[in-house]
Amino acid sequence: MVEEQLIPRGINDPLVLEAMRTVPRHLFVEDAMAARAYDDHPLPIGAAQTISQPYIVALMTQALGLKGGERVLEIGTGSGYQAAVLSRICDRVYTIERIDSLLGRARRVFDKLHYHNIVSRIDDGTIGWPDEAPFDGILVTAGGPKIPEPLLAQLADPGRLVIPVGDQAVQELQLVEKKDGELTVHPLEYVRFVSLIGTHGWDS
Repeated sequence: MVEEQLIPRGINDPLVLEAMRTVPRHLFVEDAMAARAYDDHPLPIGAAQTISQPYIVALMTQALGLKGGERVLEIGTGSGYQAAVLSRICDRVYTIERIDSLLGRARRVFDKLHYHNIVSRIDDGTIGWPDEAPFDGILVTAGGPKIPEPLLAQLADPGRLVIPVGDQAVQELQLVEKKDGELTVHPLEYVRFVSLIGTHGWDS
């Protein structure tokens, strides 16, 4: 996966590559899907949600520019795989999910792997986690019509936020950098994510 899918496409951050090598992706999908877990495409995880393809997980993680020791907020726990990858680099990962069944399964895998630096909760991810802000990085794993203002407010300065923005069919993956109170948006590439549901996202 790392040698064939990630490095040839420009994933070159050694921390990201090591995290992608370390986290057992097959544990984050149903047993029937385990043989396909490392293939170059997303997979269904139930509740009309998906686990992103390995390249997109690596791309979004690399875009955060992590050095180790950061506190990162993830919106959309899903299978838990993205949070697990982040946890191998960061000091602490805060992850929010809106679907109980998905978060329950993800938590069981976190416990099995002893990934104890991941903190999770059920909530509306579009309002963030104000009690734990600010965050050095924020990563949103669902596509919204715009960047939620609460997430921008909870981003540290300096800090980076990665989010897919667009309609419910296709989005542009954007990197938002905050520095000296200024926000700069960098387009990364076009993607297709499930919808970001919540107060500052889609209604359904």
